[in-house]
Amino acid sequence: MQRETVIVLDFGGQYNQLIARRVRECNVYCEIYSYKTDLEKIKAKQPKGIILTGGPNSCYEPDSPTYTKEIFNLGIPVLGLCYGAQLMMHLLGGEVRRADVREYGKTEVQIDKTTSEVFRDVSEKTICWMSHFDYIAKTAPGFEITAHTADCPVAAAENADRSLYAIQFHPEVLHTQEGTKMLRNFVIDICGCAGDWRMDSFVEQSIKAIREKVGNGRVLCALSGGVDSSVAAVLLSRAVGEQLTCVFVDHGLLRKDEGDQVEAVFGPEGSYDLNFVRVNAQERFYSKLKGVEEPEQKRKIIGEEFIRVFEEEAKKVGAVDFLVQGTIYPDIVESGLGGESAVIKSHHNVGGLPDYVDFREIIEPLRDLFKDEVRKVGLELGMPEYLVFRQPFPGPGLGVRIVGEVTAEKVRIVQDADAIYREEIAAAGLDKEINQYFAALTNMRSVGVMGDERTYDYAVALRAVKTIDFMTAEAAEIPFEVMQKVMSRVINEVKGVNRVMYDLTSKPPGTIEFE
Repeated sequence: MQRETVIVLDFGGQYNQLIARRVRECNVYCEIYSYKTDLEKIKAKQPKGIILTGGPNSCYEPDSPTYTKEIFNLGIPVLGLCYGAQLMMHLLGGEVRRADVREYGKTEVQIDKTTSEVFRDVSEKTICWMSHFDYIAKTAPGFEITAHTADCPVAAAENADRSLYAIQFHPEVLHTQEGTKMLRNFVIDICGCAGDWRMDSFVEQSIKAIREKVGNGRVLCALSGGVDSSVAAVLLSRAVGEQLTCVFVDHGLLRKDEGDQVEAVFGPEGSYDLNFVRVNAQERFYSKLKGVEEPEQKRKIIGEEFIRVFEEEAKKVGAVDFLVQGTIYPDIVESGLGGESAVIKSHHNVGGLPDYVDFREIIEPLRDLFKDEVRKVGLELGMPEYLVFRQPFPGPGLGVRIVGEVTAEKVRIVQDADAIYREEIAAAGLDKEINQYFAALTNMRSVGVMGDERTYDYAVALRAVKTIDFMTAEAAEIPFEVMQKVMSRVINEVKGVNRVMYDLTSKPPGTIEFE
């Protein structure tokens, strides 16, 4: 049976992933495609609905992203958002012009047609998030205006007979107070989706599909201990049991006790039916990193050495039929293989098959899921909560949370400081409110006084951010008494530290990680 799907057609908007996530929150499966995708491919997916995203261009400029107007003649409901709304009007005979007043930020929208399906149960005056230079000066034939603002005569318009809806603002962002309701109205009521895309059925269907694909084959998984690879490993374990071998490379750059925690879950004493191999390669990595200070060089060394270690262990395992990767949907989109937005970063999980392992095919059981959905799968599989809700952690580990040269002593310092920080954040009940928090070790040393002695030790920087999508982030406001307790414990309990600082930098201009 074909899965019900809503397609997001991406015109370069910054919120493309967010739109897809909001649709999935309505328990409706959603995929992102570039506006360059051929209409025949879109039709082949048999979507229940199509959403056109925002974008940075002006639709009336000759080189701006566009699409064939045939998309509006398929009998499939279409919702245009911001640039998508303007493009819909432009292609269908309306008029879009540069606005005299740019609308940006929270704006009161007046709903003119309260009986509109897309605005069902939405307040007559509602706060929405606007972000546009252009405006719809004239609606296309057959459309009626359904909402306006003080500066925008067409905040929304529709041709209900053809199930075409244009919305100038962004219902997908949280600043639009009733945006989720609007999107639900579109995908459930207008598109007629059943809303049965749930993680319990995903797990059941995935296990069945993996069993059919693998048969009696052998499967190899590089287990990092992170959420994605751990959930992928458990899913494969449920499907094929001891046909799965997981290789866990401990490069000595994990959080405190994390290597032992991974072994406790997946090793011989754990509750999963698989072959577990732990490689303790700490000294090997420290040796390679000796004297190296440049961040990108450290990343490269750690990545290349990881491959070499994994390759050596894979050779011991011998030929396998399948290689498991913990690729998730943002990896696909951010690598430029899904939507149209700029390539944000390269992912080791995407784009090329590794030539250092003898295998026949790759299995990516989580490639359709966002991170929050991966966590739901983990819970559905009965995985421990501390593992499912583990903080995001970079592939190079503490190598990018230690400024300058990486040494065993510096790793010990940052591990101990980070453990104290995480312990106190949890004790204060803030661990579920803050999206990411950690301690980093700066390369700064300064004079301090402890007891009657002068010290010349390192400064630890604490980082904590709140974010929706990890593309942008703001520093979290942590109560002063909590920070005081963390500072006191770190200085008293972690040898080699005499100063603690809090990083207030947002993203942009900074990054969430330190290097």
